[in-house]
Amino acid sequence: MKLTIERAALLRALGHVQSVVERRNTIPILSNVLMEVESGRLGLTATDMDLAIVESVEAAIEADGATTAPAHTLYDIVRKLPEGAQVEIDATGDSEQMALRAGRSHFTLQTLPTEDFPRMASGDMPHNFSLPAKALRSLIDRTRFAISTEETRYYLNGIFMHTAETNGAEVLRTVATDGHRLARVEMEVPEGATGMPGIIVPRKAVNELRKLIDESDDEIDVALSDTGIRFAFGGAVLTTKLIDGTFPDYERVIPTGNDKTLQVDCEKFAHAVDRVATISTEKSRAVKLSAESNNLILTASSPDSGTATEEIEVEYSDSPIEIGFNARYLLDITQQIEGDQAEFSVADAASPTIVRDSSDKSALYVLMPMRV
Repeated sequence: MKLTIERAALLRALGHVQSVVERRNTIPILSNVLMEVESGRLGLTATDMDLAIVESVEAAIEADGATTAPAHTLYDIVRKLPEGAQVEIDATGDSEQMALRAGRSHFTLQTLPTEDFPRMASGDMPHNFSLPAKALRSLIDRTRFAISTEETRYYLNGIFMHTAETNGAEVLRTVATDGHRLARVEMEVPEGATGMPGIIVPRKAVNELRKLIDESDDEIDVALSDTGIRFAFGGAVLTTKLIDGTFPDYERVIPTGNDKTLQVDCEKFAHAVDRVATISTEKSRAVKLSAESNNLILTASSPDSGTATEEIEVEYSDSPIEIGFNARYLLDITQQIEGDQAEFSVADAASPTIVRDSSDKSALYVLMPMRV
């Protein structure tokens, strides 16, 4: 294998695939990226056995072939090369090495046999549909902050994607929860998604996919089965195993009797929460909200630091209420709200609260209160 490629193109592709590779690997080949030349393009593949990313980039090919090289080392080398450099990669010799040249820089990397590199068997994926990159970004961004990191509740360590019905119309929904908060976002069901099984996409796959589609305007082709899902667009394909578990019946935790409505200016509210939370103890970061006749008082206190209070104007005409929340969770939710106004539906100080974007009803957030 011998080729020349522009640094920027190689760096972008390596940036996408190398982040799949774990820093510590007991299986040496999993620390490497597979490099294959096919049809005039360079293909780069990385996997951790549960997740695989394949990305192909244009290159000036002199000789076909394949090799594997240490993913993180190769990425760091290319990252440190000067902008605009032409990178020459040569693995044509019989030795277990790959040469990399750019200008006066010359590196030699140890390689491992390509036949040792594991291939992820994706199997038959009978459900196929497409959706715009912007729509997928929205589904991910507005739910992933609520993914649980508690390994014992492994079935919450991802985003639940399924079809459901809202007001008589079928929708594609993503849901995530960690037991303290819940995020539910929906969009019109894409053609071909009807009848798909409910699946849980793992947290790592969600994060890697989000990076991949960050600058994309392409349509994303999605193929899935009960055990795996594949996202393909442009020159990249991400395939991942799914979490083998049952996502809880999240509808049961969405309250229906919350009769008190509080409308806040989202930006002013977020800044006020952030300011008063400065004083609260790091562990709980509790902020108390006291609402009464179009007025909201935010309070935080700490035995070590003191107290903080801030008052803002809101739309509230129900009976007075006091309720406490984790400040970090409040800020996470307000960051997802794109409109000017956030709407809180409250029952009492001990019951879950619903938060919505007043201008966009496609997203719903549930937040458990704290005792303050």
